[in-house]
Amino acid sequence: MNKKMTFAEQIMRFNSKLSDESFDLPAGVKVMNPYNGAQKDQVIKAASAFYQKYYNDTNPRRMILGSTPARRGSSATGVPFVEAGHLFNETGIYIDKFYINQPSSGFIYDVIREYGGFRKFYTDFYMNFVCPLGLSRINSNGSEVNCNYYEIHRLQEILKPFIIRSIRSQIEFGIDTSVCYCIGSGKNFDFLTKINAEHKFFDNIIPLEHPRFIMQYNSKQKDQFIEKYIKALCI
Repeated sequence: MNKKMTFAEQIMRFNSKLSDESFDLPAGVKVMNPYNGAQKDQVIKAASAFYQKYYNDTNPRRMILGSTPARRGSSATGVPFVEAGHLFNETGIYIDKFYINQPSSGFIYDVIREYGGFRKFYTDFYMNFVCPLGLSRINSNGSEVNCNYYEIHRLQEILKPFIIRSIRSQIEFGIDTSVCYCIGSGKNFDFLTKINAEHKFFDNIIPLEHPRFIMQYNSKQKDQFIEKYIKALCI
């Protein structure tokens, strides 16, 4: 880790370099990079304010990895698991194109509050995605929808070198590699486990059910899933 840079500065440097990436993607699939899109100035301003607020230090943190940023969530705001409304509340900066409350983000906010609040949580954890760039594809009726990196085998293979570079680069921020939390206990966990066995990024990976799965299919058990998250995070 470069000790002259804060955690926040390293995050923003990493995000700025995502624009250098290029991929020969399957037909109908495209990359969404909020740091290089139509609202990039607002995104950079808001994300910088957010990270300066919570990561303006050089303390080590444990890593939490989702799969791929959602097109109307993190692919719009540039901050993982933070939707535009919450980012506005945190920074006072309005990203006007997408102002949608995401159920997944709402569940994560509830976990954070139960853990002890945003300041405590972000002091202990850094959140991102296995694939830190958002993806979308055109479905059969012609509409644009979210696409996870693992949905298409060829896409996964194309992105694999980028994913490996990205995880390695973020570990250099000052990540505590004793444990990584994987949001998504199915294909995301399987892929992360596989590359971790090869590259030895983390000593242990703990899978957690995806908030979308919880809120869409198991909302009545929400409190039990929050308790499961808290128990795992407090290891």
